[in-house]
Order: sequence, then C-alpha cells, then structure tokens
Amino acid sequence: MKTQLGIIGLGKMGAGLARQAAEKGYPVIGLDLHPRPDLETDNLRVVSSLPELVQQLERPRKVFLYVPAGAAVDALIAQLQPHLEPGDIIVDGGNSYWGDSIRRAARLKEQGLHFIDCGTSGGPGGARAGACYMVGGEEAAVSQLKEFFVETSVPGGFLHTGLAGTGHYVKLVHNGIEFGMLQAIGEGMGLLTHFREKLDISAILQLWNNGSVVRSWLVELMQKMYDQEAGFTVPSYIEDTGEVNWLVADALHMEVPIPVITQSVMQLFTSRDQDPTWAKAVAMMRHGFGGHPYGPDAGIREERQYGRVGEYEMPPQTGASAENKAE
Repeated sequence: MKTQLGIIGLGKMGAGLARQAAEKGYPVIGLDLHPRPDLETDNLRVVSSLPELVQQLERPRKVFLYVPAGAAVDALIAQLQPHLEPGDIIVDGGNSYWGDSIRRAARLKEQGLHFIDCGTSGGPGGARAGACYMVGGEEAAVSQLKEFFVETSVPGGFLHTGLAGTGHYVKLVHNGIEFGMLQAIGEGMGLLTHFREKLDISAILQLWNNGSVVRSWLVELMQKMYDQEAGFTVPSYIEDTGEVNWLVADALHMEVPIPVITQSVMQLFTSRDQDPTWAKAVAMMRHGFGGHPYGPDAGIREERQYGRVGEYEMPPQTGASAENKAE
C-alpha cells in the first residue's frame, strides 16, 4: 500500500501533483479555498475543512502545502499544528524563502513535527507528468517520502539536497539562473528582429534546438510561444513573484558576484517602467549642460549613425610584430 498524502492548495501545481499521485496509486486527500469536486477520482478525495483532511490521513501524516510563499504558509502551519502529532510531516512545495524554511523547521521540531522544504521545478506540466524536486529536511522524514518523490519526478529528477532550507535555496539559485537564461534568449530575439533583412525566427529557433550549444527547453518554449502568438505581439510588461530579488540580496550578504542574474532582475523592472522618471531626469540634465533636445531628433540620429567614417585606428606595428608581418 502506497503512502497516503494530504495536499493543501489545489491550484496549478497542487492539482497537477494530486492528479499525478492519484493515478500512480497514492491515496490523496485534497483541500482548497475553492471547491474542486472536478478533481475527485477513486484515489483522490477533496474535503472542505482542514480538520477533516487531518482526520482522514493515516499516521504519520504527510501534508503537502502548495500555497503562495510568505505569511500564508505560516498561517496555514499555525492552523495545522493543533491537529498534528509528533512524527507527522509538513512539506512546503512552494517557492518559500530558504531562511523562512529553516526557521519553520526549527519551530516545528520543538513539537516533534518534521518539516521538508521541497523546491519544485517543471511548472504545472511537470507537476502533472513528472517534476524536478530539490528536497531539504532530515533524513528520517525525507526517507518516508522518497518513493513518492522518485515516482512523481522525471528520471533523475529527485535529490535530497541536505538539511532544512537547502531545498528552497537550491531552487532559488535555479530560478536565478533561469532569469539569466531568459534575458539572454530575449536579447537574442531582439538582435534577430533588428537585422537588416527579415529572418525566419521560428525556423532559427527550431534549428538551434537541434544540436546547437544553446538547445534547451527555454528555446523550445520560445519557438512555441512565438508561433502561438504570431510574433512578438504581447505586452512588454514582465511580471514575476519576486523570489530572485531575495537571491540578489543574499548575494550581497555573501559577497558573491552575480552580475548577470542581478542585471536580469533590473531589466525586468525596466519592462514595467512605462513612463521612466530616470530617463526624463537624464534628458533634463543633458538639455541643461549641452542644449540637447527633448525627444527624437533626425539630425542627431543621422550623426549618431554616420558620424564616424572609418573603423578604430590601430597604432602602427613596431618591433617583432612588424618584422613578422614583413616576412
């Protein structure tokens, strides 16, 4: 008999994981703020209250949380604690800050409860068909769920990263790398679209994903979305949930240079600045010291593009380099 699971938060990630687990023989009790009778199957039941969920779980209970990071996690844990017993396990599968996970694990340990921080990658599709898990927590707790993690992940998609906090920290670094990769691909798209001749961007992306150095799931997604949206037709405003901001702050504390990841966050902010004060301030100062115009100027644009006649002037060759050239 496979271990029984409770899953609180049946949104995109929680619902996908609940469905996948149930299909693989894990009895699942689900709970969400909104009724989800559409999810119910032979192995998946949805209840209407937290006490009901806890009562229906076999001991030691394993309760997964897939709710937004922050105060909601603490509030939910506080509601759960009175209903749990020593040896029960709480798994936070969201994108919580790793420091919060360390603090939560310490508090729950005083009550004899186990806490696992489970960084989950792969998006809703991964939760539904095979995720990538970065799992932090004590071995005694993680070992009880190892079979579940292995069976609901892609091959090789589970790692016990260490004690509490390590799972969410590894996931946070992962998200930072992701931001840098997204930015680089985005800049590449800008270069392709601004070339003097029209390029077949979809075909180029497909080509790159066949044997090139930059082949990746993100390049695959770029082609898929480019085709789906018929080009770059979507708004330029980029939204995010803020986790990589934490990573930039952590890097400052640790004095670890992460210029690419940091700049990717800054570029994200720039996408939201539809009426930038900084640009107005720079224009005002340039106007003040040099009489530079406000707004576009055709003459200045001409000068910017064609003011330099030749390329960079190299210094005359001397010594051995000149002799080698003469030979």
